[in-house]
Amino acid sequence: MTEPTTVDAAAVAERLALRYPPPMVSRRVKILITAVAAVVALSWLVWTALLHADPTVSGDVAGYTVVSDTSIEVTMTVQRGDPSRPATCSLLAQSTDFQPVAESDVAIEASTHQVVDKHVTLTTLRRATSVTVRSCTST
Repeated sequence: MTEPTTVDAAAVAERLALRYPPPMVSRRVKILITAVAAVVALSWLVWTALLHADPTVSGDVAGYTVVSDTSIEVTMTVQRGDPSRPATCSLLAQSTDFQPVAESDVAIEASTHQVVDKHVTLTTLRRATSVTVRSCTST
């Protein structure tokens, strides 16, 4: 039988220190950097959400009627924060295979009402089956 060898604890500690040097950035600094980054990211997220939560102009299709293979009547509802400013909404009509068959920019005149309905007749390349408001902007 062989006798157990004694290990010098100081020599082991020295070897480990040489193999695994201390980190260049302390744990406290890493935690601080992560916390600051999280606060900045969360602040940006809240600011962006609040900024885009209430657009100046929004529009929706209230209804539509397919008149023929080349025509569709659309009623759209537009809501503005400042009704004294005119707006422009972009409409898109699509066929059964989701191909665009008509596009139109509709001018919304200034008025005293925040919510207005606008009736539009679109001339289509072929039969339309749906209409959407792509975007609305205040001019």
